[in-house]
Amino acid sequence: MLKQRRFLIEILTAVGLIVAPFVLPHLGFAPNTVNRILVWGFFGLGFDILFGFTGLLSFGQSAFYGTGGFVAAYLLTRAGFPDVFLALVIGMIAAAVTGYFIGLIALRRTGIYFAMITVAIAEVFYFVEFNPLAHWTGGENGLPGVPTPSFNLGFTTLEFTTGWSLYQFLAVCYFVGVVIALRIVRSPVGAIFSAIRDNPLRATAVGHNIHGYKLTAFVIAAAYAGFSGGLLGSMQAFMPPDAFMFETSGQLIMQTAIGGPGTLFGPLVGAAVWLFLQDFLQSALGLGAAWKLVLGAVFVLLVCFLRRGIIGGIADLYRLAFGKRAHRESAAASAKALTAEEEQAIAEADVAKQPDPPPMAPLNRAGDGYAGPILQATGLTKRYGGLLANSDIDFTVKHGELRGIIGPNGAGKSTFFKMLTCEVAPTSGKIVFEGLDITGMNVTDVCQLGLTKSYQVNQLFSGLTVRENLIIAALSELRGKFRLDMFRSLQSIPGLSEQVERTLELVNLTTRPDTPVSELAYGEKRRLEIGLALATSPSLLLLDEPLAGMSPRERVETVKLLKSISKGRTMIIIDHDMDSLFELVERVTVLQEGRVLVEGTPDEIKNNAVVQEAYLGGVHGVLDA
Repeated sequence: MLKQRRFLIEILTAVGLIVAPFVLPHLGFAPNTVNRILVWGFFGLGFDILFGFTGLLSFGQSAFYGTGGFVAAYLLTRAGFPDVFLALVIGMIAAAVTGYFIGLIALRRTGIYFAMITVAIAEVFYFVEFNPLAHWTGGENGLPGVPTPSFNLGFTTLEFTTGWSLYQFLAVCYFVGVVIALRIVRSPVGAIFSAIRDNPLRATAVGHNIHGYKLTAFVIAAAYAGFSGGLLGSMQAFMPPDAFMFETSGQLIMQTAIGGPGTLFGPLVGAAVWLFLQDFLQSALGLGAAWKLVLGAVFVLLVCFLRRGIIGGIADLYRLAFGKRAHRESAAASAKALTAEEEQAIAEADVAKQPDPPPMAPLNRAGDGYAGPILQATGLTKRYGGLLANSDIDFTVKHGELRGIIGPNGAGKSTFFKMLTCEVAPTSGKIVFEGLDITGMNVTDVCQLGLTKSYQVNQLFSGLTVRENLIIAALSELRGKFRLDMFRSLQSIPGLSEQVERTLELVNLTTRPDTPVSELAYGEKRRLEIGLALATSPSLLLLDEPLAGMSPRERVETVKLLKSISKGRTMIIIDHDMDSLFELVERVTVLQEGRVLVEGTPDEIKNNAVVQEAYLGGVHGVLDA
C-alpha cells in the first residue's frame, strides 16, 4: 500500500497542473492571476519548510526574494546574459548564499528574537536596494525589460511569452519545486525538521545538531525565495522594487496561514484565495484600496475558525468523518474502589503473566574497550549566583552497574543529572565518561558518545506519532548528529526499522506505533519517554524519576521494563518510589543539600540511621515498609 501511494501526491499535482488551464477560466481566474498564484506558491514551498515543518517564523523572506530576482534581472537586462533559466538558477544560488550568512546571524537567537532579527534584515535589504545599490537595481524604478524564458531545441525553439503560454513554464517549475520539497520533508532531514518544530530541547538531547538543521532549512527557504523572485521578474518583464518590501514577507505569511502551514500546498491555496479575492474585490465590486479591509476580515475569520488553514481544516473533517476515533476505557471508574495494596497485587499478578520484553544491547562504540569506571565525577560543584545547588560531589559508576540516587526535594538530584549529561556546565569539577573528559561538552555530543537520559517531565515530540518519535531518536545513532541526506528515504537507512521495532517491543507499545503522542495515556507516555532514550542505544542511561505519577499497574509494568533494559547496560536512576528503586538497583547514593550523604547497598541504606534521620526525619518505618 505504501509503495502504491509513494508517488500519489506527485501524480495528483501533475494532473492538477495539467487540468488547471481548462477549469480555472470557468471559475473566473485570469491567466495572469494563475501565473502569479504559481509564483507565490513556489515562493511558499521554501517558506513552509522553514515555518510549517521546522517551526521558524521568518519575516525576512522578501530579502531573498528580491536578491534572487534582482540578480537574475540584472544579468538579463544589464549584463546581456543570454540564458533566462540559467540566470534564474544563478539568482537562486545568490539568494541561498545570502541566506546562509544571514542565517548564521539570525539563528543565534530563537522565538520572537529570531523573528525580529529577520524583520530588521528585510528592512536593511530594502534600504540597500533603494540607495547604495540603486545603480544596479534601478532603485525606485526597478529593472524593466526582463525577457521571458525560451529554449532552443535545435529543430525548434520553445518560447514562453505571456498568459497560458508562460503558465506551462511556471507549472513545470512549480511541479519540480514540489517534487524536491516532498523529497526533503520525507527524508531523514525532514523528519528532524519536524522534531525541531515540536521540541528542539529533546531533538538536541537525543543527539541532533539542531543549529545545523535550522540553518539548512533557512538556506532552503532562501533558495526557493530567490528562484521565485526571478520568476516574478520574468513573468512581469520587470523586476519591481517592492519585491524587497516588508509587505511581501507579510503577504507570504498570511497566504501560508490561510492555506495551511506544514502541508507544502498551503501557500498555493492561500495565494489562490488571496489573489482571487484581490481581483474580485477590486474589479467586480469596485472597492479600490478598500479591498485590503475586506480581505483582512476574511483572513481573521479563517484563522479563527480554521486554525490549521484550509487544507488543515479539510484534513480534520476527513479524519472526523472517516477516521477511527480512539475510545479510552475507564475500568477504574466503573469498578469498585480498590485499596493501593489490592491494586498493586492485581497488577503484579497480571504483569507476571506477560512475557519478558527482548533485551536490547547498547551500541558498540569506540570507548567500549575502556576498563575503568564508565563514569567518574570529581569535585562537581554548581552555583547559581549565591545558591549552591551541588557541592564537591565525587561520584563513580562501574560498567554494568545499576545505581540509584535518592534524596529529599531540593537535594540537588536534577541539577546533578543535568551536569552529568552536560545540559548545564558545572561551576567547578570534572566529568569523565569512558576515559574521556566530557566537562564542557554539549548534550548532543555526549549523547553521540553513548550517554543519555530520560526526563522527569515528559519531553516528547507531541505532534508526531509514537513510531515517528522513535525514528527521530534512532536516526541520531545511525546517521550521526548532522548529515545532509535530503534526498534519501527513511526506508533506505539500514537498521532503522529494526531499531524502531525493537524499541517498540521493549517499551510495550507495539499496538500503538501510529498513534499520535497526544492520544497516549500517561503511563504510555512515560514508557515512550524511556523509549526515546533507549532508541539511541546508550551505554549509560540516566533515568530521572521514571515511575513518577504512575498508577500501581503502570509502576509494576515499568519496573519490569527497567529490569529488562538493564541487562548489559549501565543505568543510574533517580526516583522517590523507594520499594521499586531498591528492588532495581545494586547500589544507592543519597544526596542531601547538594552533597553526597552516604553510599551503600539498598539494605545498608535501609538500615542506615543517618539516612533515616536526615532523609526521612527519623520515620524508620518508611524504609522498612
